[in-house]
Amino acid sequence: MRYIISFLLASTALPALAQVPRVVTDLPAVHAITAQVMGDLGQPDLLLDKGGNAHNFQLRPSQARALSQADLVIWIGPEMTPWLDRALIGVTVGGEKLELLEAEGTFRRNFGDAAQHDHATGADHDPTAATDAGHAKDTHAEDAGHAHAGLDPHAWLDPANAQYWAGLIAGELSRLDPENATTYAANAAATQTRISAMDTEIAAILAPIHDKPFVVFHDAYGYFAGHYDLTVAGSISLGDATSPGAARLRELSDTIAAGGALCLFPESQHDPALVTQMATGSNARIGAALDPSGSLIVPGPDAYDTLMRKLASTIAACLNG
Repeated sequence: MRYIISFLLASTALPALAQVPRVVTDLPAVHAITAQVMGDLGQPDLLLDKGGNAHNFQLRPSQARALSQADLVIWIGPEMTPWLDRALIGVTVGGEKLELLEAEGTFRRNFGDAAQHDHATGADHDPTAATDAGHAKDTHAEDAGHAHAGLDPHAWLDPANAQYWAGLIAGELSRLDPENATTYAANAAATQTRISAMDTEIAAILAPIHDKPFVVFHDAYGYFAGHYDLTVAGSISLGDATSPGAARLRELSDTIAAGGALCLFPESQHDPALVTQMATGSNARIGAALDPSGSLIVPGPDAYDTLMRKLASTIAACLNG
């Protein structure tokens, strides 16, 4: 009996085994960066289903349960995923929350900002210079008095933000799981190097077409256009859930007919009929559908690279046409 008692006492004296935090993410890009930082230690959960609308999504009960059990929720913020904001209010989450858009050091822009970005790429971009100054060269930014106001939440489309977030995520994971801090830091450094290489590759693809104007379906590409010095002639819809007015469509149609846009791009999850209508009677080409949230990409650590490369190659293919 005394051996059993001694064994039980020894067992209770042992420190509890450290567990890798249970992490839940909102969008494929955030999930991919987090998965790279976690590496072989664990796999984060992704809330947005494949093909789901990033702005308007309904959680399943199993996803709400995973959210309530999370040690860390990593998300862009309520401006991008209001459905998750509502869920976080309605579900008791005992863990921590990392809101990337509000993190000090994230580069931010407002909708309608027309100032050109400094065109820094990769590690040369200073992510600590967070600002609301504009950086997309948008020749149709004001849209005849219909300027889209407020903070643009599509910040993952600037790779400098993605690099910065990798370090931020590693820091938060290390705080929750200090025993694996060295691994998180090493993985984050490898992620930043990987994004830098991707950034250089995309910049070379897009440099020859930086001054060729194009129209997108909705105002989601300011970070991407600003970072790579692209010329967005306008967007058909100001927001993902906003229907464009007749006056706006007439003005944009006149711009396209006058040669102010070489390509028009539909968007996944949206009917391309309006894009086709806008191109009718002009010489503008219709490109393949863009997927800024990566909702149709197979989720995993490679999803961010895939999303960014696909955006670049799709835009380049049409503008080079």
